[in-house]
Amino acid sequence: MKAAANTRGKKKGSKKNTKPEAVQSSASAKENHHRPPTDGAQKAGAAALARVEKQQRPKVYTSQDAIRNQVKRQLEAEAAAVAEKENPTTFEESNTLKDPACLSVSGVYFTCPLTGATLTKSEREVHIKEAILMRFEEDPVEASVMMIHTFNKDREKVKAAVDIISKYVENICKNPTEEKYRKIKLSNKVFQEKVRIVEGSREFLEALGFISIMLPVDGQEEDEEFLVLTDEGADALELMKERRDRLLRGEPVRAQLNRQPQAFRPSAKAQHFELPPEFYNLTADELKKEQQQRSDLVEKNAMLRTKAMREREEQRNRRKYNYTLLRVRLPDGTLLQGTFYAWDRMPVLFSFVRESLVDGWQPFELIAPGGQKLQESEEVALAECSLVPAALLTFSWDAAVQADIAAAGQKSEVLLNPKLQENIRTLS
Repeated sequence: MKAAANTRGKKKGSKKNTKPEAVQSSASAKENHHRPPTDGAQKAGAAALARVEKQQRPKVYTSQDAIRNQVKRQLEAEAAAVAEKENPTTFEESNTLKDPACLSVSGVYFTCPLTGATLTKSEREVHIKEAILMRFEEDPVEASVMMIHTFNKDREKVKAAVDIISKYVENICKNPTEEKYRKIKLSNKVFQEKVRIVEGSREFLEALGFISIMLPVDGQEEDEEFLVLTDEGADALELMKERRDRLLRGEPVRAQLNRQPQAFRPSAKAQHFELPPEFYNLTADELKKEQQQRSDLVEKNAMLRTKAMREREEQRNRRKYNYTLLRVRLPDGTLLQGTFYAWDRMPVLFSFVRESLVDGWQPFELIAPGGQKLQESEEVALAECSLVPAALLTFSWDAAVQADIAAAGQKSEVLLNPKLQENIRTLS
C-alpha cells in the first residue's frame, strides 16, 4: 500500500512539473486578485479587445504572402483528408499487403504540368495549388486565372463568376469615363453571392488594376470598401480586354498521369501481374471478398448466367478499377509496359506505343487477349475492351509495309527508343 501511495505521489508530482508556467501564473493571479488594474493593463486590454473585434471582420488578402497564408490551412486539411482516404488502413491483416518488391509497378504517380514534379495521388492537388500561388510573383494574371479555374470544384459557380467579371470589363470598356462602372462595392449582393465566393476572383480583379479603397456611402455613417480601377488610359483598356480573354480561355490545371514506361526483356512471366491497391476502386475487404467469390463461383456462373447477364456483370466489374497496367509484347519478345486510366481511349494507347518505338511512324497492330484486334480509330475506353485491371497485348507490324522496307534494305533491328532500351529490366 505504501508503495502504491508513493507511486501515486510521484505521478502527481510529475504532473505538476509538466506545466510550471501555468501553475505560476495561476498563483500570481490569486495574489493580484484584489489589486486594481494599472493604466498599462487597461491599455493592453483595450488593444486586445480591438484586435479581437478586427479579427471578426473578413480579412482582405492582397500580397502573395497573404494569399499563401489564406490557403495554407485549406491545403493542409485537404492533404490530410485525401491521405486518410487513400491510406490502406482497411487492411485488417498485414499479410494482405503485397511485398513492394513483388509488385509489377510500385504505384500510381502523376506529373505536375507546372513544375514537372512526380507526385502520388494524395500529393498532387496540394502541390499544384502551391505551384499556382508561387506564380503570383512572376505573372499575377496567369496565377489568378489558374486559381479561379483550379481551386473551385463547382464549374457552374466558376462560370457565373467569370461571366460577371467579364461584364465588369465590358462595361468599363464601353463607358471608360463613367465612374460608376469603375467601382465595385464589395457588399453588393451580386458580388457577394457570385464573385466573392469563388477563390481567385479578387486576385484577378487586383491583377486587372483594381485597388481597395474605403469610400463614403450615401445614408451611411461608416465608409465601405470598394475595388476601384484608377488607370483610365486607352492602353490600359486594351490590356484589360486581353486579360479578360485569358480568363475566359482558362482551364483547370490538372496533374497528368505518369505512365511510367518501362521495357522488360522477354519473359515467361509476361502475363503475371501483381498490382498495388491504387489500381482498385475497392476497399481491401471488398477486394479480398471479390477474389474469393471469383475463385468459388466461376464455373457455376458460367453455366447458369445468360450472355446478357455476363455482359452486365462485366460492365459493373470494369467500374471497380481506376487504372490499368498494360504490357505489349513486341516481335522480338521484348515487353513494353505502361499505366493508363481505365477510361483512356484507344488513341491514347496507340500513341503511347508509337512514341516508345524507334520507327513509330510505321503502321502496326495491337491484339488483345482472345485475338481481338484493337482499332486505333475507335473512341472506345480500355475498360470497355476488358483491358482492366491489367492485360498483355501482342504487337505486330503491317506485313506489306515490312516487306517493302526489307526489300529496300532499310529494316532496323532496334525496336524501342534509346531511353527505354538503356533502362531495360528483367521481369521479376
